[in-house]
Parts: sequence; structure tokens; C-alpha cells
Amino acid sequence: MTTVHSESTTERTPGRAWTVRILGHSDRTASVTCSTTACRMPPRSKDLTTLRTFAARHAAAHARAATVRSNAWCHCGSQRCATHPDARAHCAGAVVLILRHDPTLGRVWSIEEVCETCAPLIPHATVLTRAARPARTAERPAPVPAPARPGIAGGFSAAPAPAADDTAPVRSASRTPHQSRRRRPRQGR
Repeated sequence: MTTVHSESTTERTPGRAWTVRILGHSDRTASVTCSTTACRMPPRSKDLTTLRTFAARHAAAHARAATVRSNAWCHCGSQRCATHPDARAHCAGAVVLILRHDPTLGRVWSIEEVCETCAPLIPHATVLTRAARPARTAERPAPVPAPARPGIAGGFSAAPAPAADDTAPVRSASRTPHQSRRRRPRQGR
């Protein structure tokens, strides 16, 4: 018997990460690398400003092209939360896409799928997008309105009308002509 594996949307998949890095070389040149091997990178150059601009734009292009998957595991959690070792937390919540970039170093840009719990604990991280909520598979039935009752001024509703075959006597409410008012005791003068 042969079985075919099909990935369902409820199965958890590892969180993705893309890393764009500027590497310096001994001949005083630098190059840009990307963790995605299919990406084309510029040649080595001594112009570090141009390489930084390219790296930042390349990381932004990966972020725009990525669709955050709601069934992804936290990438940070799969790395045993090494990016925030001082703040221990259990991975939980929806999946978000973050950009990590330390502007003081300015050499590494990381785009990662992480959970909502880890995202604020990661230094120099900016949340870019959140995973779309999965569509509900079962529609809620529309509420059935209650039968209308005749209204009475003041916001109260009238009692339901008796059925035609109902022979129970109807009492009329009567008030006493004068109800005595309670007077407050006088205070001494």
C-alpha cells in the first residue's frame, strides 16, 4: 500500500529566517552574503556605503516577499531563545515577522518568523507583519430574532396577548386612591 504525504495547514512547520551579512576581507574590501543561495550578490567592493545600502534593500525585499505562516514554529524558540538569554520565556502567541538589525554594528540584517512572546524580548527587533488569522471553517448560524411584542411608551413591552382558546380570567390592576406618604421626622430647632 502506498501513502502520499500531504502537508495540512494544521501541521507546524519550522520558522524561517533570512540573514544578509556584510563580510570584511583582508584586502580592505567587503562583500554581501545572503542565507538564500539563489540570491545574486554584488561583487567585492571597497565602497562600504553602497554595500550597506544594497544589504538593507535586499533584507527589505525578503521581508516584502515573505508571507508569514500562521502554522510556523518560533524560529527563536528553535534556537533555544539564544537571542534573548537574559529573559526566559515560553514561546506562545501568533507568529510575527521581525527584522533584526543593530545600527551600531550595521553589518547584519535578519528577517525571522518568531512568536509574539519572543519578539519584544529580542534586542534591535522590529515587528514587520503578523500572520493572517486562519479562516473559520464552520460559519456561525445567524441569530434568530425574537418575535416582536407591541411596544408601550417608556421602553417597556406589553404582556403577550392571550391565545384565542385561552379562557383564563384576566385581572385588572387597580391602585388605591391615596397611598399615605411617609413623613420624615422633624429635626429639633
